[in-house]
Amino acid sequence: MLTTLKKVPVRFQPALLDALKDYSAAKFFADLNAGVTVGIVAIPLAIGFAIASGVTPLAGLVTAIVAGFLISALGGSRYQIGGPTGAFVPILAGIVATYGVDSLLICSFMAGVILVLMGMAGLGKVIKYIPYPVTMGFTSGIAVIIFVGEIKDFFSLPIEHLEPEFLPKMQQYLEHLGDIHWAAAAVGLGTVLIMVYWPKPWQRYVPGSMVGLVAASLAVQLLHLPVVTIGQKWSLAGGLPAFHAPHLHLNDLALLMRPAMTVALLGAIESLLSAVVADGLTNDKHDSNQELIAQGIANIFSPMFGGIAATGAIARTGTNIRCGARSPVSGIVHALTLLAILLVAAPLANVIPLCALAGVLLVVSFKMGEWHEFARLRRIPRSDALVFLAVFGLTVLIDLPTAVQWGVVLAALLFVKRVSETSEVTALDPAHPASGARPVWADDSWPDGVYLFRIQGAFFFGTADMLETSFRRAGARLRVMVLLCEDVFSMDATGLNALESLHERLHQHHQHLVLCKVGRQPLEVITQSGFLEEIGADNLTNSVEDALRRARGLIQPPV
Repeated sequence: MLTTLKKVPVRFQPALLDALKDYSAAKFFADLNAGVTVGIVAIPLAIGFAIASGVTPLAGLVTAIVAGFLISALGGSRYQIGGPTGAFVPILAGIVATYGVDSLLICSFMAGVILVLMGMAGLGKVIKYIPYPVTMGFTSGIAVIIFVGEIKDFFSLPIEHLEPEFLPKMQQYLEHLGDIHWAAAAVGLGTVLIMVYWPKPWQRYVPGSMVGLVAASLAVQLLHLPVVTIGQKWSLAGGLPAFHAPHLHLNDLALLMRPAMTVALLGAIESLLSAVVADGLTNDKHDSNQELIAQGIANIFSPMFGGIAATGAIARTGTNIRCGARSPVSGIVHALTLLAILLVAAPLANVIPLCALAGVLLVVSFKMGEWHEFARLRRIPRSDALVFLAVFGLTVLIDLPTAVQWGVVLAALLFVKRVSETSEVTALDPAHPASGARPVWADDSWPDGVYLFRIQGAFFFGTADMLETSFRRAGARLRVMVLLCEDVFSMDATGLNALESLHERLHQHHQHLVLCKVGRQPLEVITQSGFLEEIGADNLTNSVEDALRRARGLIQPPV
């Protein structure tokens, strides 16, 4: 009798509910301290990532508030901090440049719906295992894009329209080398130096990015430096924008599906990677499917208040943990801290120089890149190195959607390659027993014309060619082929087709196929397909001894 695998249903159970069961005053004050600190850290990042994405600073703060609150309240991680991140900058800026800000809000909404569906379908555990070279290629490529994109504001170059592609953008910079605004460059450099040399013990209480922005703003105001500030381009007034549901049209769905899928996939990868990092720092375990559902809900509601796409932020999540967070309450406090700052002190952000904000993002992008991976390329498998370089190159030179799509394809191909390397078809005879100890069947008289092959690993399309080689190796003397399948852990449709084709060829030559020690998953496949009835239940045996006994019966049928 076949044993079917039970599918575990996806439950909607936020980590916050479990955390509140044994919550205490001590935990609350720890969460309060961590949440306020992370809220202060998030201010320049939310504003900077929003501007880099082609939207207003207010959109970044709104995203950090609305999405940050929902991700912490409904997510599957105790420590995840959500909001706008650098990973989204290239794709969001591209959407704004191509389709406009209104389409960006619709795209973020669509990505949210996709994320919810992915979580409900239980895809969280699958996305977590996207190969390391792919995720590192994305991350390093995005870091380069952000770094290059901030050069214009850092040097205050008079470029009216900055090209979105990497090479044309670099060409524009070369053409404007003589137009560097040295006052802006000095302010930006000062911000960078403060961030780099700000004492690490003080970072826990006052982030270097905030100190750098305050110092730059004071310098510009007191010295009357002619540099561009946030207030000269946007008006950052206090208060959340009014709730406004996006109007979806069929044309929008067709036009924006590709970028929405990219945002959803990138958001899923980034948020789950952040949750995995948090698990490693705290010895906790997150619920990946619940996390995807929460990320989806956050991305559905964020654009309804004028926000953009959001995901888990690795740096802010790490800061949250280092500051002593004990539960998702810290993430909620982080969102409320940002809301309070927006309501009370938002106009103060109008004096922040854009060159200083660019300096903050230059440091963030430099820390974001996995530059040490380039030094390791010679020491890792060549296929992994090529995947890393391909994804990195596509991200920088083409665009992020293309890199994401090819990254997923390369991840699948890399997985297939790894699995195929574990698959093997080996010919066995009495001189080559199936295990370390000499089996009983090796001492029996070996039937003439019976060939025993052991299949190891996954039985899929890569095994088909091996079976064909085994068939040819047996030659004309073959009368019964026995396949020992105890080490086969999986079979796909192509593997089943290869098995059916092998049986048909054997049958045409009046030869026979006997399967031995078939595992549960392959047995389900051959049973549900009807192949078991085709070969006959007598040709399915539980041991090599039974298989050889069956082979003798087929060679010398009873009179």
